[in-house]
Amino acid sequence: MAIFPLLTAAASAQEAGAIFDSLDRIHPVWAQSGMVSAQEHLAAAIGRDIMEQGGNAVDAGVAVAFALAVTLPRAGNIGGGGFMLIHDAETGQTHAIDYREMAPSGASRDMFLGEDGEPDSDKSLYSGASSGVPGTVAGMRLALEKYGTMEWADVIAPAIRLAEEGMIVTPDLADSLEAAREQMSKYPASMAIFFKPDGSGYRPGETLVQADLAKTLKKIAAEGPDGFYKGEVAQAIASAVQADGGLITPEDMAAYKVVERDPVRGSYRGYEVVSMPPPSSGGVHLIQILNALEGYPIGALGQNSSETIHLMAEAMKLAYADRSEYLGDPDFVDVPVAELTSKDYAAAMRAQISADFARPAAQIRPADLTPYESDQTTHFSVVDKDGNAVSNTYTINFSYGSGLVAEGTGILMNNEMDDFSAKPGTPNGFGLIGGDANAIQAGKRPLSSMTPTMVLKDGQVWLVTGSPGGARIITTVLQVVMNMIDHGMNVAEASTAPRVHHQWLPDELRVEEGISMDTTRLLQAKGHNIALKDAMGSTQSIMRDPATGALYGASDPRRPDAATLGY
Repeated sequence: MAIFPLLTAAASAQEAGAIFDSLDRIHPVWAQSGMVSAQEHLAAAIGRDIMEQGGNAVDAGVAVAFALAVTLPRAGNIGGGGFMLIHDAETGQTHAIDYREMAPSGASRDMFLGEDGEPDSDKSLYSGASSGVPGTVAGMRLALEKYGTMEWADVIAPAIRLAEEGMIVTPDLADSLEAAREQMSKYPASMAIFFKPDGSGYRPGETLVQADLAKTLKKIAAEGPDGFYKGEVAQAIASAVQADGGLITPEDMAAYKVVERDPVRGSYRGYEVVSMPPPSSGGVHLIQILNALEGYPIGALGQNSSETIHLMAEAMKLAYADRSEYLGDPDFVDVPVAELTSKDYAAAMRAQISADFARPAAQIRPADLTPYESDQTTHFSVVDKDGNAVSNTYTINFSYGSGLVAEGTGILMNNEMDDFSAKPGTPNGFGLIGGDANAIQAGKRPLSSMTPTMVLKDGQVWLVTGSPGGARIITTVLQVVMNMIDHGMNVAEASTAPRVHHQWLPDELRVEEGISMDTTRLLQAKGHNIALKDAMGSTQSIMRDPATGALYGASDPRRPDAATLGY
């Protein structure tokens, strides 16, 4: 694999994406000691600084998570939840922390159905009822206590400073806030924070102060999770949610539990792939698709050739069909993880794939096994000097969640309840079909596509990656892994290459600009319905050379303001 390190240890995503050598190969960012790759540059810098001060990857990761709640409010959060993978270099063990939101105790299977018996998307996305009990604070506390080295208050302090002193509004933040105006307009507390008193928006270069959020973060720093899940903050969240038709109670807040789970593991051409287990569907289906594709000479077929894309799309269809039937919260349903991720099952998948013709989605059904998210998610990756690593994906679902801020808290609430199957067999906000396994139930965690992932070589971290992108997260991560293993790309090339996606239903092969017209014509000739759509994902990836410990990272150029920083 050809790697061309930068002379500097840190660069923005725009800088990294603009540097080419004489062969037009994109340079990754290089560092020797530690690296953070995140969707927002201020948060990335905070994580890097934490490691420079002696913190490990987990210390840096927790600091980044709280910072993103300030600097990337459309996705970074303390009013949402997510998943974290942690690799401990000393023990060689990888741990999975599930801090996904939980359905309130008053939630019920049909709570989002209208009088006509059909799902009411306004209620499941843009009302108090759309919010599950947030898990981020509990998840970060568990990660720091078990695997970090620094004090809780110290890793939150940078986020408090940013919220209290303010940050410069970037063009991307200004645009995203303006796009969220309508959903926030019915919530005075939200408008008071993210828009000026006269209702006008913040312009690039102006300063956004979040005083209420700073106050809440100080309370969390001083009191730990109790400062969020109990007392005045919990009461304010419950009151605001209930006033808008929601169900969260103070008792639901106090009852939230974070869970450690065993990661899902697979192998791909001599590499070990470790990812998130259910209630994320990401790890299961990433490994399932890789298993199926391992039986083909993908490297010889060529990166983004019609043959490679065709095989990828056919494997994706089969995996997403299985997702619709079998995936859900393992505390409530029996998910056949071992069967779905087995090499034998992959062979059965290949037997259904024709090299010449696309199988119509209408002919595909979930396999007979016994037993049996959002564009505005965000991901960050961290690796420290000792080889410890964090892969974290978290979200409030759609951009700025439900748009609801509990007055006085500064906390944007999630609309993750839409990730349940409001009516099994009916698409959610991302067009994903869900079944009974993901039906709404009190205390249950909604199914997710988040795919924080690590790839190991000889027991050591080789790649840490992940992405936002809703239903497209799984296939985005898949293609970064394949680009590096099958096609020998460096981490920046793998992050930049055009992407494709198929999720079974709707029956369309989504492609980004950059896939050649000749290739799309050949795919159409095989029977694929091609849909040219917006860019997919925002990967934040770090590769570690096991021999030297050198780090090579890249932030996806598809989103502005991201940065990969090292020292």
